Order: sequence, then C-alpha cells, then structure tokens
Amino acid sequence: MTNDILIETTGRAGRLSLNRPRALHALTLDMCHAMSAALTKWASDDAVEAVIVDHAEGRGFCAGGDIAFLRNSALNDGGVSGRKFFHDEYQLNHQMFEYAKPIVAFIDGVTMGGGVGISQPAKFRVATENTRFAMPETGIGLFPDVGGGWYLSRLPGRLGQFLALTGARLDGAECLWAGLATHYLATDKLEEAKVRIAEHPDRIAGILSELSVTPPPARIEANADKIAHHFKSDKLEEVIASLEADADDQGSDWAIKELATLRTKSPQTCKVALRELAESARLHHLCDEMVMEYRIASRVLTRPDFAEGVRAVIVDKNGDPQWNPPTPEQVSDELIDSIFAPLPDNEEWKPL
Repeated sequence: MTNDILIETTGRAGRLSLNRPRALHALTLDMCHAMSAALTKWASDDAVEAVIVDHAEGRGFCAGGDIAFLRNSALNDGGVSGRKFFHDEYQLNHQMFEYAKPIVAFIDGVTMGGGVGISQPAKFRVATENTRFAMPETGIGLFPDVGGGWYLSRLPGRLGQFLALTGARLDGAECLWAGLATHYLATDKLEEAKVRIAEHPDRIAGILSELSVTPPPARIEANADKIAHHFKSDKLEEVIASLEADADDQGSDWAIKELATLRTKSPQTCKVALRELAESARLHHLCDEMVMEYRIASRVLTRPDFAEGVRAVIVDKNGDPQWNPPTPEQVSDELIDSIFAPLPDNEEWKPL
C-alpha cells in the first residue's frame, strides 16, 4: 500500500517497520491504513503470534503525525481532510490497544505525538539510550491526542500534566522510571531481541528481561516533588501562579525555566490539555477517550492557534507564535466547553 511502512512476517511474528526516515517516520494516512490492514489480517492468522513495531532506519522511531498535511487542511479545506486523518489514526490507536496478540514496540529514538499513539498501546514498550519521548502538542496549538490523555492522566505525581503542558522530553531511563516503557535495552541488543521474539513469541517477557540492562538514573526523579506540587491544579492560572511564587520567593532556577517554557505554549490548548487529562482520569475505556479526543481535534484543528503554531515552530521556525487568545485569562470556560461539546451524531468517532 505504501513504501513508507515495511510489512512482513518473520518467524512467528508480524513486523511493522516505519520507513520514512527523512520525516523521522512521521505517520501519513496511508501508513495508518497499511498498519491497520496488516493488524486485521494477522489477527485471524494463527501463524502470527505477536507483532513487532519498530523503524527501518534513521534516528527516530516516530516523530508524530503529518503536521504539514493537517495545517494544509486547516487552511484550505476547512479541516475536512484533517478530521479524516484524525479519525482513521484514532482507529489504529484503538485497534492496537484492543489487539488480542501481544505487540512489542521498540521506541528507539524520537517518539512523539503519533509515535506515542502507536507505542503506548503495546503490551511491551522497549526504550533505549536513544529514546526521546514527548507530547509537545501545546507548542503548536494542538493537544495530547492519539490516546495521550488516557496514558498521561494515569502517570503518578502529576507527571502527565507536566508533560502535557511543557512538552518536556524524557530519555529512555526516565520512560522506564515513569512506566511509559516496560523494558530498557541497549541498542546493540535490539536485533537479537527481535530475532528471538520472532522465534519464541511465547517468551517475550523473558527474552526482554534477559536482554535488559540497568539504565542510568532517571533525571526527572529529582524534580518529582516539584512537579507534583506546582502542577497539582487543573487550572492553568494556578499552575503558573505556583511557579511564579517559587521563582520570586526562592529564585528557583527550575521554576523560572518551566515558567519560560509554559509562556511559549498556546494558552488555549494548555487549558484544553488540563481539562482533557482531568476527564480522561475518570474514563473506564479507551474508546470513550477517543470519542472525546476526536471532538477536541475536530474543533482545535481549525482554531487559529494550530495553523499559527505550526507556522511559527515548523514552517518559519522563528518561534514567535501569536496565540489567539494570547493569555490564559482570556481563554474562557465557554470556549473550552465548546471544544469539548458533542459533535452531531453522524460525525462522532466510533470504533470499527
């Protein structure tokens, strides 16, 4: 279906290898469709007992979704093709979450946005010294989607809220510490792991444990108490006020740094992210998460901040987005309510 994803069976495992190295394997709609079709085929194939998800070459696992395509949709077709992209990408995310056979995702390299959506549903998530995990969407006027609200809201100590608002990057050791990865392997052991899993898919946990190494200390652990304290509120203004107080009273370098980071983000989508995670924590099924996220995505896609954020960060790369509304205080509760409101019944996201 597309050369951007390599699909094969090796031994007793199916293998999906992302193959778009120039774009750090960012997902296109064709890639999503090809992955979904392969998973559907393997689900009823007794010869395939497990699925491996990795990347074919290059330094990223998956840098996200096709942001340029989504911006073009926002600017030129009223978001119609962009909503189609979100709809089908979310179908893939949900399919992987519900998949009956074990999936092993090797998050070796950049793993952001859409890359999180195709790795966090996996039963086994293998980080390495090259892993760079992030959900940086608020920096371009989007929000943590692809199931991001579900996974982030379930992290301890308000770490999910911190990651959602700041877009902070975690390395492989930090991913293991946070529970975002299940195993930590050196990159020179990955090929052996894949070969052995294909030969013995009934022994995945044992194989990964045998090949695991002790990671370096998780640097973020030293800031866990600060994160839990300053990001404890679901109100953006209160998070900012808490950091401001620490920066002013204690002269905290950490608080000053995180404040500066937050002030570069879209106030609208920061508020969306906090509301999303609060709602996600109360949900019982990922299906309900995807329904909510599709409502948000359908609205946020065509709000001013998305096209503007992509322009500033990715197109012009001058880092000067003009957010609208420009401050947290100007983002009304009514606006956030409208972004989360149900869609007409024939437009709602539904699982396959």
